[in-house]
Amino acid sequence: MSQHTPEKTSKFRQPTKSFIRKEIGIGFLVSVIATICGAFIYMEFFSKYSFEETWKVVQEQKLYGTIIALSALPNIFVFFIFLKKKQDYRARGVLIGCILTALITFVLKFI
Repeated sequence: MSQHTPEKTSKFRQPTKSFIRKEIGIGFLVSVIATICGAFIYMEFFSKYSFEETWKVVQEQKLYGTIIALSALPNIFVFFIFLKKKQDYRARGVLIGCILTALITFVLKFI
């Protein structure tokens, strides 16, 4: 009986830890930018007041958690775009950003 060595089953290299961290960081950064843009779009276009008046109402009524939660909606689109483009690590970064946004919303709303 001949003894043979197992061959590599994949012709692609495994991604390095630095590559993974960089891609997750890019996804997280895109998530933060999408959240900031979502907050601006909500306060500018979907509020019946001007941007400045909306910001004053948010400060007076302490609606920070509500604004952050609504502004995180664009992250859904970013997440699915990254999945469609097969950029799983960036999608993972967006998911981490969403979890952090949810934790911040929880703290601002209930504590």
